[in-house]
Amino acid sequence: QVQLVESGGGLVESGGSLRLSCAASGNHGIFYVRAWYRQAPGSQRELVAALTSAGTTDYADFVKGRFTISRDYAKKTWSLQMNDLKPEDTAVYFCKAEEKHPFRTDDYWGQGTRVTVSS
Repeated sequence: QVQLVESGGGLVESGGSLRLSCAASGNHGIFYVRAWYRQAPGSQRELVAALTSAGTTDYADFVKGRFTISRDYAKKTWSLQMNDLKPEDTAVYFCKAEEKHPFRTDDYWGQGTRVTVSS
């Protein structure tokens, strides 16, 4: 069974930085997409950033220039560096991995890590 575990959330002041990490365990194949989503109270879960196995990245407009998604090959983790945090970035952040098969895609989610940005 594949498990994703996030770490690095917490409380930070506006303008501060945090780094989230996601570690995968279990028997899995190649992850073609590694991503970060977030969900604020009363809101739907939304994509923050994604990284493909080819190295392409995609960012939500509201984090462009502030957040960076990256992958640590040695540690087999991926991270989200969040700079210049704003109160509106407060949310639970989830990592997600997509494992593609010939006729289906398996999505794996972490349990979430809370990020709170104080004004």
